[in-house]
Amino acid sequence: MSDIEEIRRRRMQELQQQAAQQAQQQPQDAQAQEQMRRELEAQKRQALLQILTPEARSRLANLRLTKPEFVDQIELQLIQLAQMGRVKSKITDEQLKELLRKLAGQKRDINITWK
Repeated sequence: MSDIEEIRRRRMQELQQQAAQQAQQQPQDAQAQEQMRRELEAQKRQALLQILTPEARSRLANLRLTKPEFVDQIELQLIQLAQMGRVKSKITDEQLKELLRKLAGQKRDINITWK
């Protein structure tokens, strides 16, 4: 019986060590992911500074309060267009409004009628 108890005790120690290592690793991973997210966000902001006029950036910031996913999508599309060389000058507020109208018009309305 003592051999079995010794094996159990060793196995329990191994499991506890593994759990402690994982507990230490998780915060480090979370910190690394947070740091990467911050760096990507800074790069995105820098790209948008070059692509948009201050008024257009302000409009996107206001729109982000109500539709954050939509604004993220727009920003990524604008950055991709700029990287492909399709944006020749800064996008003005009027140009952005027109783009937003076109993209918002693509949404489908779903109506449900009860009888």
